[in-house]
Amino acid sequence: MTHIKTFQDITMSKSMRGLCKEEDYTFLAMTEKSTEGTVEGALEEDCRARKEDRVRRRLEREQREKERLREVEEIKKEKEQQWRTHVEKLTSNQEKNLQDRLKRLRRFRDFQRKVLVEESGTEGRLTVNQLLTRM
Repeated sequence: MTHIKTFQDITMSKSMRGLCKEEDYTFLAMTEKSTEGTVEGALEEDCRARKEDRVRRRLEREQREKERLREVEEIKKEKEQQWRTHVEKLTSNQEKNLQDRLKRLRRFRDFQRKVLVEESGTEGRLTVNQLLTRM
């Protein structure tokens, strides 16, 4: 049936058509196979290309995700380091302030003791220490 439709427009005598029928079928079979082969080959090639594209895009996406996670980790570590530095500075300043305060307090106590000793004289040395302890 396909043979008749394909070669219907070709002008040929009936006897010639009968002689060539076998060759025509052979020719048609070859062209259908080659057409199917090229179509299947093209489809397979297209499918393979799409699959490779998907794999490539997935790998690129994974690579970008890894890079983003690495950058987030780096930023996190950097912020953590900045926080530690900040806390160390604050601690250092507080310790320095406490040491300065302690020095001023000791100087003031020495000054108080000196003033009390001068006011009370040498006989009131015991009372001076008692007064300073109460303060």
